[in-house]
Amino acid sequence: MAGRTGTLTPMHAIVIREPGGPEVLEWVEVPDPVAGPGEVLVDVVATAVNRADLLQRAGFYDPPPGASPYPGLECAGLVSALGAGVDQWRVGDEVCALLAGGGYAEKVAVPVGQLMPVPTDLVESAALPEVACTVWSNLGAAARLAEGESLLVHGGGSGIGTFAIQFAAARGARVLTTARAAKHEALRELGAEVTIDYTEVDFLAAVLDATGRRGVDVILDIQGGDYLPRNVSALAVGGRLVVIGLQGGRTGELDLGQLVMKRASVAASTLRARPPAEKAKICSGVRDEVWPLVEAGRIRPVIDRRLPMSQAARAHELVGSNAHLGKVLLVAGE
Repeated sequence: MAGRTGTLTPMHAIVIREPGGPEVLEWVEVPDPVAGPGEVLVDVVATAVNRADLLQRAGFYDPPPGASPYPGLECAGLVSALGAGVDQWRVGDEVCALLAGGGYAEKVAVPVGQLMPVPTDLVESAALPEVACTVWSNLGAAARLAEGESLLVHGGGSGIGTFAIQFAAARGARVLTTARAAKHEALRELGAEVTIDYTEVDFLAAVLDATGRRGVDVILDIQGGDYLPRNVSALAVGGRLVVIGLQGGRTGELDLGQLVMKRASVAASTLRARPPAEKAKICSGVRDEVWPLVEAGRIRPVIDRRLPMSQAARAHELVGSNAHLGKVLLVAGE
């Protein structure tokens, strides 16, 4: 399984000493991982911080069975070894990868189906796998966002949000987003037509005003529970709500009558716990449909800053403050 360790020369990784705040993260020597059958060993050049990493650090989001215990759901780097049965990659290839864990380390073992070529600069590519796979699987495959439709992205300044805005704009959708006012100008530059300061106004009223009371066709939501009633009210007839985060709680009131009258739907998904075969299918879709947009410059990684991987605690403080725009990268060897 990905993330198994051997007894080779020790490498460094960020370990979680115990559940807690950023101070529990430590940069220490650990055994090298070993590429098992169907896996590739990657020398990590960079990884990115995702909110799921903060949840894992706090003790609320354990890695799935068999995954590396270290945080990190994506990385970019160089292939350094091939497991049995792998013949589509070569040692030295530049790659990026979707991980179940282990990105905060100098090496990681990756199921071959979750490995992708880098579509842009090697270090910057570390900001892409998790957000690209999340956005494509939810807005593309699940919600079927189409040209001419409208999308509301909650948390537009996040890594997911900045990518979703660009992805939807590239598809020809009209994008509305919620974010703090300081981020609005940057989000409009990424393709958002309507920016809503959720700290000052009710996003439901703003959405209805911006759409002539019609509502939006698709909502990508990271809040969950406390946004559920207003999200359903913000949907147009035939609308689709996709919940991918629970920052606002696990439960909320659902008006089934309103949902029925709108012929709308509510879906929810997570990525980390999916089996490798499902992740491989998603990565294949991203390679085919998303990477060309990155290569053409229609989608770019939005990077708030780069920090040495050993300073993961500082990166977690930044992401926890919600003051960042896009992704915070952790770079090995800096």
